[in-house]
Amino acid sequence: MNQIKRYFLELSYKGTPYHGWQIQNNAFTVQECLESALCTYFRKEVPIMGSGRTDTGVHATMQVCHFDWEGELERVKFIRAINGILPKEISINSIREVKPDAHARFDAVKRSYFYRIILQKNPFLEEMAWLSYFSPDISKMNLAAEALLRHEDFECFSKVHTEVNHFRCKIFSAGWEQKDGELLFHITANRFLRGMVRAIVGTLVEIGLGKRSPEAMDEIILSKDRSKAGKSAPAQGLFLSRIIYPEQIYLD
Repeated sequence: MNQIKRYFLELSYKGTPYHGWQIQNNAFTVQECLESALCTYFRKEVPIMGSGRTDTGVHATMQVCHFDWEGELERVKFIRAINGILPKEISINSIREVKPDAHARFDAVKRSYFYRIILQKNPFLEEMAWLSYFSPDISKMNLAAEALLRHEDFECFSKVHTEVNHFRCKIFSAGWEQKDGELLFHITANRFLRGMVRAIVGTLVEIGLGKRSPEAMDEIILSKDRSKAGKSAPAQGLFLSRIIYPEQIYLD
């Protein structure tokens, strides 16, 4: 009998056609699509566990999930076959064997997102960015973003009625850059709350447009009140971009 082994899959996807990552009733999701492809390849159901959720319309340049399988896999053949089954919006980038108790969600130590804003119409980025006809002040937004590193309770940026035990997150870095006519917001933390990054971006853009002062960011966070923060930025500009795990969980 073959030994059951655990594998980490790294994948990318364009989230536009999907109702987020996680399987749900009466909605087509990335997880459902990937599990269906694995079932076709292995000829049996193979459940997967992702590193975390992404909402409807949100993309991922790097998402990670794990699954168990009895025995070795021919990696190159497997990736080529699964990518041939999957739709064009989803691609498998790599597969690695990990320790049997490694967990794609609970073992992640850092997660990164970026958010893209474009300042002029671009048909090639229509579903991949937030189009803004007004150019916010990056210096003000970066000044306000510094407040994120001073706090750990971000209830004010969380979706209401979400099932979490606490709202604490450790943010390691957060800031904006302007590049080739785009504004890019990068943020890295140990965990994120549902809707958190989009709420942060929406609030920072309001500050950048002069609707609030950069100093207001501390007050918003301390309020722990979602209604005090800005409107959520549109989903299409958000990308899950990197997930970091301890090297010792990998077996290859």
